[in-house]
Amino acid sequence: GVHFAPEANALAVGWKAMMRPLSDFAATSALPQFALITLIASKETESRSVNKLYRGLRKAAARFKINIVGGETSSTLGPVVISVSVVGFVEKDRRVSRRGGKVGDDLFVTGTLGGAVKRKHLQFVPRIVESRWLTKHFSIHAMMDLSDGLGADLPRLARASKVGFTIEMERLPLNRGIRINDAISEGEDYELLFAISPRDSACLERCWQKRFPRVRLTRIGRLNRKSKIDNRQLQGGYVHFQ
Repeated sequence: GVHFAPEANALAVGWKAMMRPLSDFAATSALPQFALITLIASKETESRSVNKLYRGLRKAAARFKINIVGGETSSTLGPVVISVSVVGFVEKDRRVSRRGGKVGDDLFVTGTLGGAVKRKHLQFVPRIVESRWLTKHFSIHAMMDLSDGLGADLPRLARASKVGFTIEMERLPLNRGIRINDAISEGEDYELLFAISPRDSACLERCWQKRFPRVRLTRIGRLNRKSKIDNRQLQGGYVHFQ
Protein backbone atom coordinates (compact mmCIF):
# COMPACT_ATOMS: atom_id res chain seq x y z
CA GLY A 1 0.00 0.00 0.00
CA VAL A 2 0.90 3.68 0.05
CA HIS A 3 1.12 4.23 3.82
CA PHE A 4 1.96 0.74 5.08
CA ALA A 5 3.25 -2.54 3.68
CA PRO A 6 1.07 -5.68 3.84
CA GLU A 7 3.56 -7.32 6.20
CA ALA A 8 3.60 -4.37 8.64
CA ASN A 9 2.66 -5.05 12.26
CA ALA A 10 -1.09 -4.43 12.66
CA LEU A 11 -0.60 -2.68 16.00
CA ALA A 12 1.82 -0.20 14.41
CA VAL A 13 -0.50 0.29 11.43
CA GLY A 14 -3.36 1.21 13.77
CA TRP A 15 -1.11 3.65 15.60
CA LYS A 16 -0.03 5.32 12.37
CA ALA A 17 -3.56 5.46 10.96
CA MET A 18 -4.64 7.58 13.93
CA MET A 19 -1.48 9.67 14.16
CA ARG A 20 -1.37 10.74 10.50
CA PRO A 21 -4.43 13.03 10.64
CA LEU A 22 -3.31 14.28 14.04
CA SER A 23 -0.15 15.64 12.42
CA ASP A 24 -2.40 18.01 10.46
CA PHE A 25 -3.67 19.30 13.80
CA ALA A 26 -0.09 19.92 14.89
CA ALA A 27 0.54 21.83 11.66
CA THR A 28 -2.18 24.37 12.53
CA SER A 29 -1.77 24.31 16.34
CA ALA A 30 -5.20 22.70 16.72
CA LEU A 31 -6.51 20.29 19.35
CA PRO A 32 -8.20 17.00 18.34
CA GLN A 33 -11.33 15.79 20.15
CA PHE A 34 -13.26 13.07 18.29
CA ALA A 35 -12.43 10.39 15.71
CA LEU A 36 -14.37 8.27 13.23
CA ILE A 37 -12.81 5.06 11.91
CA THR A 38 -13.64 3.24 8.69
CA LEU A 39 -12.17 -0.22 8.09
CA ILE A 40 -12.54 -2.09 4.80
CA ALA A 41 -11.06 -5.59 4.79
CA SER A 42 -11.39 -8.89 2.98
CA LYS A 43 -13.15 -11.86 4.55
CA GLU A 44 -9.77 -13.61 4.74
CA THR A 45 -8.39 -10.98 7.13
CA GLU A 46 -7.59 -12.63 10.46
CA SER A 47 -9.61 -11.41 13.44
CA ARG A 48 -6.38 -11.30 15.44
CA SER A 49 -4.94 -8.74 13.02
CA VAL A 50 -8.11 -6.64 13.20
CA ASN A 51 -7.99 -6.70 17.01
CA LYS A 52 -4.35 -5.59 16.98
CA LEU A 53 -5.20 -2.85 14.51
CA TYR A 54 -7.90 -1.45 16.78
CA ARG A 55 -5.61 -1.72 19.79
CA GLY A 56 -3.15 0.50 17.95
CA LEU A 57 -5.91 2.95 17.05
CA ARG A 58 -7.17 3.14 20.63
CA LYS A 59 -3.67 3.49 22.06
CA ALA A 60 -2.91 6.39 19.72
CA ALA A 61 -6.25 8.06 20.49
CA ALA A 62 -5.65 7.76 24.22
CA ARG A 63 -2.29 9.52 23.84
CA PHE A 64 -4.18 12.73 22.99
CA LYS A 65 -7.41 12.00 24.90
CA ILE A 66 -9.44 11.55 21.72
CA ASN A 67 -12.85 9.89 21.87
CA ILE A 68 -13.54 7.36 19.10
CA VAL A 69 -17.25 8.02 18.55
CA GLY A 70 -18.09 5.80 15.60
CA GLY A 71 -17.24 4.78 12.06
CA GLU A 72 -18.00 2.11 9.49
CA THR A 73 -16.84 -1.35 8.45
CA SER A 74 -17.14 -3.06 5.09
CA SER A 75 -15.63 -5.89 3.06
CA THR A 76 -13.56 -5.85 -0.10
CA LEU A 77 -11.81 -8.22 -2.48
CA GLY A 78 -8.78 -5.95 -2.43
CA PRO A 79 -6.26 -4.90 0.24
CA VAL A 80 -7.14 -3.55 3.69
CA VAL A 81 -8.18 0.11 3.75
CA ILE A 82 -8.27 2.22 6.92
CA SER A 83 -9.64 5.76 7.03
CA VAL A 84 -9.56 7.93 10.15
CA SER A 85 -11.37 11.27 10.34
CA VAL A 86 -10.65 13.55 13.29
CA VAL A 87 -12.62 16.57 14.51
CA GLY A 88 -11.30 19.23 16.85
CA PHE A 89 -10.83 22.95 17.29
CA VAL A 90 -8.31 25.76 17.35
CA GLU A 91 -8.64 29.21 18.86
CA LYS A 92 -8.79 32.03 16.32
CA ASP A 93 -5.70 33.71 17.76
CA ARG A 94 -3.70 30.46 17.81
CA ARG A 95 -4.37 29.13 14.31
CA VAL A 96 -1.39 29.03 11.96
CA SER A 97 -1.44 28.35 8.22
CA ARG A 98 1.33 28.04 5.66
CA ARG A 99 0.41 31.39 4.10
CA GLY A 100 1.87 33.87 6.60
CA GLY A 101 5.61 33.60 5.99
CA LYS A 102 7.44 36.92 5.59
CA VAL A 103 10.64 37.93 3.83
CA GLY A 104 13.49 37.61 6.32
CA ASP A 105 11.81 35.01 8.53
CA ASP A 106 14.00 32.26 9.92
CA LEU A 107 13.01 28.68 9.05
CA PHE A 108 13.09 26.00 11.74
CA VAL A 109 12.41 22.27 11.81
CA THR A 110 11.80 20.05 14.81
CA GLY A 111 13.44 16.67 15.34
CA THR A 112 15.51 14.99 12.64
CA LEU A 113 14.87 14.26 8.97
CA GLY A 114 14.93 10.95 7.12
CA GLY A 115 13.67 8.75 9.94
CA ALA A 116 10.94 7.16 7.81
CA VAL A 117 13.63 5.09 6.09
CA LYS A 118 14.17 3.39 9.46
CA ARG A 119 10.46 2.82 10.17
CA LYS A 120 9.92 5.97 12.23
CA HIS A 121 6.76 6.50 10.18
CA LEU A 122 5.11 3.61 12.06
CA GLN A 123 6.02 4.95 15.51
CA PHE A 124 5.96 8.74 15.32
CA VAL A 125 4.10 11.08 17.67
CA PRO A 126 2.66 14.24 16.08
CA ARG A 127 4.13 17.48 17.42
CA ILE A 128 0.83 18.73 18.87
CA VAL A 129 2.30 19.57 22.27
CA GLU A 130 5.18 21.42 20.64
CA SER A 131 2.98 23.38 18.23
CA ARG A 132 0.61 24.43 21.02
CA TRP A 133 3.59 25.65 23.04
CA LEU A 134 4.96 27.56 20.06
CA THR A 135 1.74 29.47 19.39
CA LYS A 136 1.26 30.23 23.09
CA HIS A 137 4.67 31.84 23.53
CA PHE A 138 5.68 33.10 20.06
CA SER A 139 4.25 34.63 16.92
CA ILE A 140 4.59 31.84 14.35
CA HIS A 141 4.08 33.31 10.88
CA ALA A 142 3.69 30.06 8.92
CA MET A 143 3.81 26.38 9.78
CA MET A 144 3.18 22.93 8.30
CA ASP A 145 4.06 19.31 8.96
CA LEU A 146 6.61 17.48 6.83
CA SER A 147 4.48 14.65 5.50
CA ASP A 148 5.81 14.52 1.92
CA GLY A 149 9.44 15.43 2.57
CA LEU A 150 11.26 18.74 2.92
CA GLY A 151 11.91 18.82 -0.83
CA ALA A 152 8.17 18.93 -1.54
CA ASP A 153 6.78 20.67 1.54
CA LEU A 154 9.08 23.68 1.91
CA PRO A 155 8.37 24.92 -1.64
CA ARG A 156 4.64 24.59 -0.84
CA LEU A 157 5.02 26.81 2.21
CA ALA A 158 7.01 29.33 0.20
CA ARG A 159 4.46 29.41 -2.63
CA ALA A 160 1.56 29.80 -0.20
CA SER A 161 3.38 32.69 1.49
CA LYS A 162 4.41 34.18 -1.90
CA VAL A 163 8.08 34.26 -0.95
CA GLY A 164 11.26 32.39 -1.78
CA PHE A 165 13.74 30.62 0.48
CA THR A 166 17.39 29.82 1.05
CA ILE A 167 18.43 26.63 2.82
CA GLU A 168 21.74 25.96 4.58
CA MET A 169 22.13 22.34 3.55
CA GLU A 170 24.92 21.67 6.04
CA ARG A 171 22.56 22.56 8.90
CA LEU A 172 19.85 20.02 8.06
CA PRO A 173 19.32 17.73 11.10
CA LEU A 174 19.77 14.25 9.64
CA ASN A 175 18.66 11.04 11.31
CA ARG A 176 21.66 8.86 12.10
CA GLY A 177 22.91 6.97 9.05
CA ILE A 178 20.74 8.91 6.59
CA ARG A 179 22.15 10.62 3.50
CA ILE A 180 21.16 14.22 2.89
CA ASN A 181 19.39 13.43 -0.40
CA ASP A 182 17.23 10.82 1.34
CA ALA A 183 16.41 13.21 4.17
CA ILE A 184 15.18 15.77 1.64
CA SER A 185 13.24 13.45 -0.64
CA GLU A 186 11.75 10.90 1.77
CA GLY A 187 8.34 11.76 3.17
CA GLU A 188 6.61 10.90 6.44
CA ASP A 189 8.93 12.64 8.87
CA TYR A 190 5.89 14.40 10.39
CA GLU A 191 8.12 17.04 11.94
CA LEU A 192 7.14 20.72 12.09
CA LEU A 193 8.51 23.27 9.64
CA PHE A 194 7.79 26.86 10.62
CA ALA A 195 8.74 30.48 9.97
CA ILE A 196 9.39 33.04 12.70
CA SER A 197 10.84 36.54 12.91
CA PRO A 198 14.64 36.48 13.36
CA ARG A 199 14.12 38.83 16.31
CA ASP A 200 12.53 35.93 18.19
CA SER A 201 14.92 33.18 17.12
CA ALA A 202 17.47 33.42 19.94
CA CYS A 203 14.78 33.46 22.63
CA LEU A 204 12.97 30.59 20.90
CA GLU A 205 16.06 28.39 20.86
CA ARG A 206 16.83 29.05 24.55
CA CYS A 207 13.26 28.46 25.69
CA TRP A 208 12.83 25.39 23.49
CA GLN A 209 15.88 23.69 24.96
CA LYS A 210 14.47 24.15 28.45
CA ARG A 211 10.94 23.00 27.56
CA PHE A 212 11.80 20.16 25.13
CA PRO A 213 15.34 19.03 25.98
CA ARG A 214 14.92 15.74 24.09
CA VAL A 215 13.59 17.25 20.86
CA ARG A 216 15.99 18.98 18.50
CA LEU A 217 15.15 22.36 17.02
CA THR A 218 17.25 23.52 14.09
CA ARG A 219 17.33 26.73 12.09
CA ILE A 220 17.78 25.53 8.51
CA GLY A 221 17.44 28.70 6.44
CA ARG A 222 15.46 31.82 5.74
CA LEU A 223 12.61 33.11 3.62
CA ASN A 224 13.57 35.67 0.99
CA ARG A 225 12.06 37.57 -1.93
CA LYS A 226 10.52 35.32 -4.54
CA SER A 227 12.70 36.80 -7.27
CA LYS A 228 15.72 35.43 -5.40
CA ILE A 229 14.39 31.97 -4.67
CA ASP A 230 17.19 29.46 -4.19
CA ASN A 231 16.00 25.86 -4.11
CA ARG A 232 18.14 24.22 -6.76
CA GLN A 233 19.54 21.78 -4.20
CA LEU A 234 16.11 21.05 -2.72
CA GLN A 235 14.71 18.43 -5.05
CA GLY A 236 12.39 15.52 -4.39
CA GLY A 237 9.59 14.71 -2.01
CA TYR A 238 6.44 12.64 -2.41
CA VAL A 239 3.82 13.83 -4.91
CA HIS A 240 0.29 12.45 -4.61
CA PHE A 241 -1.68 11.21 -7.63
CA GLN A 242 1.30 11.12 -9.96
